Amino acid sequence: MKSKKAAMEMSVGTLVTIVLLVGVLILGIYLIQKIFSGSSDAIDSINNEVVNQINDLFSNENSKISVAPPSREITLKKGDTPKGFAFSVRNNDVESASFSYEVKADDVSNCGSAMTKDKADSYLLAGTGTFSLGPGDQLPLPRLVKLDIPESAPPCTLIYNLNVESGNVPYATAQIFATIK
Repeated sequence: MKSKKAAMEMSVGTLVTIVLLVGVLILGIYLIQKIFSGSSDAIDSINNEVVNQINDLFSNENSKISVAPPSREITLKKGDTPKGFAFSVRNNDVESASFSYEVKADDVSNCGSAMTKDKADSYLLAGTGTFSLGPGDQLPLPRLVKLDIPESAPPCTLIYNLNVESGNVPYATAQIFATIK
């Protein structure tokens, strides 16, 4: 009789433990879900702010190009995840047009003799591209140009030119200053 009572107590204890562990598991999954949904909302908010900032830069009706950050200066760390700048273009013409853009290193002179323009260009991700815009339209989403800086890069400031062409005719340009730390 005693052995049956002990077996019953053990199974009730096991059942209580399982119920508690399932409760903790459900609570953990819920909290993780909340954390990840909050971070994706933050990313969406940041993306919307960049788009709004670029749209605000187009308040001047004659401007053809806008760059974020407006200072056109970015600071990059060696070996860090790729970071960069965003830009948008507005077609001020009365007809639809095809545009192309190219980002190229313009000045690497303060980076020492080991740095060349070709090496600086090799850091670029999405440094070229094409798009079409209707009359008076602007890019619905800004184009993002990132730089992937290797550990071997010297700490210095690289100057890049962003050149936008419409049908092989220069349309707009901007200079970007990328400081490597």
